[in-house]
Amino acid sequence: MVNTATTFYRLPALSGAVYPLLSEKHPMATERYNPRTSEPKWQNAWAEKKLFEARNDDPKPKYYVLEMFPYPSGKIHIGHTRNYTMGDVVARYKRAKGFNVLHPMGWDAFGMPAENAAMQNKVHPKDWTYENIAVMREQLKVMGLSLDWAREFATCDVDYYHRQQMLFLDFVEKGLVTRKSSKVNWDPEDMTVLANEQVIDGRGWRSGALVEQRELTQWFFKITDFAQDLLESLDRLNEWPEKVKLMQHNWIGRSEGLLIRWPLAKPVGGEHELEVYTTRPDTIFGASFMAVAADHPLARKAAESNPALAKFIDEVRHMGTSVAALETAEKKGFDTGIRVVHPFDENWTLPVYVANFVLMEYGTGAIFGCPSGDQRDLDFANKYGLPVIPVVMPEGENQGSFQIIEEAYVDDGVMINSRFLDGMKPERAFERWRSCSNRRRSAAGRWRSAR
Repeated sequence: MVNTATTFYRLPALSGAVYPLLSEKHPMATERYNPRTSEPKWQNAWAEKKLFEARNDDPKPKYYVLEMFPYPSGKIHIGHTRNYTMGDVVARYKRAKGFNVLHPMGWDAFGMPAENAAMQNKVHPKDWTYENIAVMREQLKVMGLSLDWAREFATCDVDYYHRQQMLFLDFVEKGLVTRKSSKVNWDPEDMTVLANEQVIDGRGWRSGALVEQRELTQWFFKITDFAQDLLESLDRLNEWPEKVKLMQHNWIGRSEGLLIRWPLAKPVGGEHELEVYTTRPDTIFGASFMAVAADHPLARKAAESNPALAKFIDEVRHMGTSVAALETAEKKGFDTGIRVVHPFDENWTLPVYVANFVLMEYGTGAIFGCPSGDQRDLDFANKYGLPVIPVVMPEGENQGSFQIIEEAYVDDGVMINSRFLDGMKPERAFERWRSCSNRRRSAAGRWRSAR
């Protein structure tokens, strides 16, 4: 018999804190929790009282909780459980704090995956999708989530995509969309387009099929027309984490540079020059090679008479094109045999490679490689035995002994081996280049500013 009102136990794992565990007034419950009876009882009570339905006229402060809609594949898995449990914790917490919480559920149900699954199972896509939704809805309800099912919808509902179509037509009317041809990642098994992140080791993330690069005519929203406004607006998001703002800044991807036109030593299929976009025109005297994307017009023309090059281009087209994939992939190139003439020296020619790290979507799909100032270019130059010319060195360094072997010099310094740019800081050299391009644009037609 315990004589005191409460018995205390010391729990060593909790830093010596003392907590009341048992007492005669509040003995430990002996009945085991039975979810099969308790959950339906309370879930029915919640439903009858419409406890989780948000009212628009509720005077309490509003709070919106929305998790990513599930794709109705047929069954809820542990990833769904994790995702919607986290959202439910937030919704319940805010509701307990006195907020009018809107916590809806819907289904990301439109697109090629649903059609492919329907073909595989020999049923109509509509029947397949809505039957899966019915199964998954009941599974989610068993979890007892605080969802407002009165606002449920699927993206394949006519009422939903009809509104999307109306919105798209509004964009068309305002000139905010355009149609053009562009390269995409094509999964030949799922017969659908994949995002760069859905290409893993050159294969589709769902089917495992080798991904192809195809040219398709597509609609594009003119997001870039508002890129500068988006960029400047990031500075006003005072409560956003800096790392998130940096990610957004990098995603917008503004860069300033010049377009430089390099004459071809010999015309190729009617082409007489190669236009290159660069953010570092000041390093032009360190150039040792040109690299073009596999889909560049010059690469395609060269491949018409070079089967080995055509095979290499086909291999590149099956690579992943995400930033991560390009960063980790082995840098490979193929010498096309084409050469360009240096804009400042007609006796200086450089080889043109097709390279697996150059994207047609960035700039002009062509770069000049400066191995001394870029690690990727240096690795490429060392692999293919190309010259490395230092053009920037640390201040105070001896130019006669300064050399680049295994590690590129990417910091600030002074220009060397750069003729009329020698002795300048790179920033000053860039501005000198800009003024030079403005003066010579009409005469030579080789340079023009680009953003």
